[in-house]
Amino acid sequence: MNFIQQAYKGENSWLTYVGTFLLVIFGWQLIGVLPLLAVAVMHSADMNEFSRAAENSFMGLGINSSLYLFLLIFTFAMGLLFLFIGVKYVHKRSFTSLVTSRNRIDWKRFWFGFITWGILAGLMIIVGLFITPENYTWNFKAVPFFTLLVVSLLFLPFQTSFEELLFRGYFMQSLGILVKNRWFPLIFTSVVFGLMHGANPEIDKLGYVAFVFYIGTGLLYGITTLMDEGTELALGLHAVNNIVAAFFVTTDWTVFQTDALYIDTSEPSVGWEMFFPVFVLYPLLLFVFSKKYGWTNWKENLFGKIEKPKENLQNEQYSLIEDTY
Repeated sequence: MNFIQQAYKGENSWLTYVGTFLLVIFGWQLIGVLPLLAVAVMHSADMNEFSRAAENSFMGLGINSSLYLFLLIFTFAMGLLFLFIGVKYVHKRSFTSLVTSRNRIDWKRFWFGFITWGILAGLMIIVGLFITPENYTWNFKAVPFFTLLVVSLLFLPFQTSFEELLFRGYFMQSLGILVKNRWFPLIFTSVVFGLMHGANPEIDKLGYVAFVFYIGTGLLYGITTLMDEGTELALGLHAVNNIVAAFFVTTDWTVFQTDALYIDTSEPSVGWEMFFPVFVLYPLLLFVFSKKYGWTNWKENLFGKIEKPKENLQNEQYSLIEDTY
């Protein structure tokens, strides 16, 4: 069974999808937000200040940046936990089937994606430092930085894993067996993934052109998942991308405002770093992955049809026979 067909292993009535979706929203947007709300209340002088801060996701209350990052990650961790509950106990299938079509999760793939993109992303930042050093201010402070490093390395993968397993896992598999093809889930999840970042402050500062990066990144993760029949590479790519973004360079207008090594003091603008990854590095990554893992038959893997596995059809026929008698 290929990656999308893994959804056939469990229950697939419309009630299971509604139930799981509500569970994820409950865990992510209600249970997960409670600690952040509690800390925000403690840092607010009154309800007016609390309300004003809420409009900016509580970034203006003087909360320690690493604590704030952890509280944000906690919301995604709760979303991931309730996604696990939905898949395991509502759809009644293994969580591994949401991650990969393989019998077990291939962590070597995760680490290959993590290390490969970590090197490329780090090199991009270093090139930027050399090209325009006047735009960057050294910001190293030992205790805040190493606190940030620990929070980033240990907890940011919860945030990125939730996003990957929700979009490239749950939504891609669910849509795939609904529309019976691969291309629609790929396009749909990539576009929605990109639009989901519309609430990020980068969109206000850079304009809608920033969606090129977000949707392009969603396409990279989606293509990688379909070609590799699993999310392991995409999980590694996404995790290291956000980790590097958190501890290497920060600004006062991006979604991650942290105690990073450098502060970018330049005015927000659209430059080469917006398009170079999407149109140069992402195709290069796909080429490297295809050579390493022997990807073939791109047309079928990205645009082919999805059919119900024969064993599922046979089980349904047996059930009909039993119901008749």
